[in-house]
Amino acid sequence: MTASEAVRRTAYAVSALLLAAVLAAPSATAARPEPDPAGNAHVSLARGVPPRQARATQSPDMTYHGGTILDVVPDVRAIFWGTTWPTDAGDKISGLDRFYGGMSASEYARTSDEYTQSGPVAVTSTMTYNGHVQDSSPASSSQSAVLAEVGRAITNPDTSGRGYYAVYTDIPRGRARYCAWHSDGTVNGFHVQYAFFFKLDGDPGCDPNSTVSSESQGLQALANVSGHELSEARTDPNLNAWYDGSGSENADKCAWSFGSDYVTFANKTQWKIQGNWSNWAYDHLKGYANLSGQNGCLDGGGFPLPASFG
Repeated sequence: MTASEAVRRTAYAVSALLLAAVLAAPSATAARPEPDPAGNAHVSLARGVPPRQARATQSPDMTYHGGTILDVVPDVRAIFWGTTWPTDAGDKISGLDRFYGGMSASEYARTSDEYTQSGPVAVTSTMTYNGHVQDSSPASSSQSAVLAEVGRAITNPDTSGRGYYAVYTDIPRGRARYCAWHSDGTVNGFHVQYAFFFKLDGDPGCDPNSTVSSESQGLQALANVSGHELSEARTDPNLNAWYDGSGSENADKCAWSFGSDYVTFANKTQWKIQGNWSNWAYDHLKGYANLSGQNGCLDGGGFPLPASFG
């Protein structure tokens, strides 16, 4: 990757959930916008926040840039960080346990399985969810603080460097232009993938507007962006593997575009969740349209996947 590419990837690294959140921010917000994460993080833009567009002459397909992908994710854990989690009576903790518990081998997870690296090594939908931990100390949205929290909460990270640790805080988004982000770093001597999530209760900028009645709005909002970040961590964990000409990763390209009212996971739970970009679907006219009108999105629900990508 060239120096100019590195600058571009860093600038756009906090996934495509950012912009939409700014334009639909709640009325009770801080006076100053939350700054984007520094360094190697990729944000999920909120609703209405326009992503950077590739040149019109470019194919919308993603291309491989030489980095590693996650063929399997042997250790997925959620971290609930903040002073309010110990007394939280809602469904977010138990709901996210169900969300991650049904992810492995789901049709939704398979939407990322076509992407490979040299070897050949391919992304697979094999993941192991090992539960959650809680930390009642005050949370922070600083990228360095989030990585440090992963190190405190996960004292035994996966030693292969393929662990994924999702940090859920009790900090409202306010005027930040993003809902969540993912990055990578080193904790306790091991390479990790990790993600950060604001509290999204009552936040229209990060709300998928789900009609699944058994889940709260706050849980559904977190579940949708959780799928976004995990999908990108699998296909572009170090921000140097799969992305398009604008720097958008597979979930960015289908952000806030839904192909189904809900998608059923392997454990029979149901979620309204955006799809992921598939080069195969776009090239074979098998996907649904993203917000740019490009028919390359698959969600594992109403738009089924092939038996294998090839």
